[in-house]
Amino acid sequence: MKSLFISLALLLAPATLGAHAPFSIQDAGQAVLDFGRTHNSGFSSQDVQNAASEWLDEAKQSILKGKMNMERWYHQGREYIKQNNLMYEFVTHPDLQSYDLRVTEPKLCDSTVKQYSGYLDVASDKHLFFWFFEARNKPKDAPLVLWLNGGPGCSSSTGLLFELGPCNIANEGKNTTFNPHSWTKDANVIFLDQPVNVGYSYADDGTTVSTSPVAGKDVYAFLELFLSRYPEYSKTQFHIAAESYGGTYAPNFASVIYRANKELALAPNPKLKHINLASIILANGLTDPYVQMASVPDYVCDGPFPVYAPDDPQCGALRTKVPTCQRLIQFCYNSGSRFACVGANVYCNTQIMAPLMQTGLNPYDVRRKCDRSEKGDGPLCYKQMGWIEAWMNNPSNKAALGVNPDRNFASCNMEVNQAFTMNGDGMHNSAALLPELVDGGVRLLVYAGNADMMCNYLGNSRWVEALPTKFSGEFKKSKVIPWITADSGKVAGEVRSAGGEGFTAGNVTFVNVYNAGHMVPYDQPDAALDLFTRWIRDTPLST
Repeated sequence: MKSLFISLALLLAPATLGAHAPFSIQDAGQAVLDFGRTHNSGFSSQDVQNAASEWLDEAKQSILKGKMNMERWYHQGREYIKQNNLMYEFVTHPDLQSYDLRVTEPKLCDSTVKQYSGYLDVASDKHLFFWFFEARNKPKDAPLVLWLNGGPGCSSSTGLLFELGPCNIANEGKNTTFNPHSWTKDANVIFLDQPVNVGYSYADDGTTVSTSPVAGKDVYAFLELFLSRYPEYSKTQFHIAAESYGGTYAPNFASVIYRANKELALAPNPKLKHINLASIILANGLTDPYVQMASVPDYVCDGPFPVYAPDDPQCGALRTKVPTCQRLIQFCYNSGSRFACVGANVYCNTQIMAPLMQTGLNPYDVRRKCDRSEKGDGPLCYKQMGWIEAWMNNPSNKAALGVNPDRNFASCNMEVNQAFTMNGDGMHNSAALLPELVDGGVRLLVYAGNADMMCNYLGNSRWVEALPTKFSGEFKKSKVIPWITADSGKVAGEVRSAGGEGFTAGNVTFVNVYNAGHMVPYDQPDAALDLFTRWIRDTPLST
């Protein structure tokens, strides 16, 4: 059967296999499909689909064979390129001349949905990897979501393969399993490895990015190029969802988008797209260090999973460090000085957080102990992080994703982490960027698992309550209401909200997720999906 369809393809597209002729493999494959559907071939539609898919794969290899430096070529208004023996569609924009996209179409993880992956190339020396999954249900009507993991320096593959993506890592990284609680159920989701040198992302000359505002410019360019090539995803709402250090990233990135939208509105003939920024979702994030660092002693001594008894001397010792920590952070806030911010970072982390790292507990879930040995839980306290690295370093998976098989993948890059630390980036008040956005109509959801010690729920709830927006008075008066999941009917947490008069999910909303650590979709997958689905649909969380 396969040979029959290959022959048909050759007849239908005789110029397709010429080495220098303008062509599109996808067009030839579509011709095979159209022929099989409109002629009495004796094969089922699934046979036709399978044969066409196999032919497309073989045709790509035939074209690429022996051509290490194929020049770019065009077909029907699209540009194509070959690098490292891999074929990409090449996407550019006249108003973003320092950026381009290289895109391929993998079939990994969830082969039932449309996928795109590849690279944003920045000024020819920085290359950011992305992987997009279309929604399982009604993708044309589904919102677009950008998911970011934190660190800083950690790949979004953690979110993809361990938390909320369409598949879960399994069997020590040998394969993946279907995730029924994926956020791609009702959303088109992009997982982006940023900044450069994180995950599959890389720099040709050792270039690094070490501040969130600079990283935000690259993310904005990526979104503009992606939506220019795939305008169907620009028509619905756009949400930024970010975890951990993403609590610093996301406000910065959203601010870049929001201000760019305002500039476009004033431009006489804008060529870039207005990005329909609807909301920011911060998941167990680091956003306002002044408030959050001060909450640590309260959490570890009086929280739902206390590390120390309230009368333990360690509680008193931690509390004595808070005033100095806050004074240094305030100096960072006021001055913006790299020196001041690095000093605050060093003091607060060594004096407040470091003692907690020595308890032997998992800082991302204080209900558990952590064996940091390679044979135990690993340096990040979850052995699945090593499984992810094994799967992502599989040469065939790399090739399918448009990644050079010689490139090594690591879940977290400590050099990137150190670069951000030495710039004091994580001590800036990213929450200060949010009032302009919230007052301008961008909704804000902050959620936190109550077993997380790294970015605990007390600190997150306190900075949200202190956020000076037009909803702050209403939020301070709001009552804590049980959050009951729609499918299971169980109490999954508690919610506070302002805006929407009870008919929506709110304009400023905080959710305390019960029995979950730093990675809520991993610990409570059904509840996390319920929360996310209600939020993007803007339906109340308290009913």
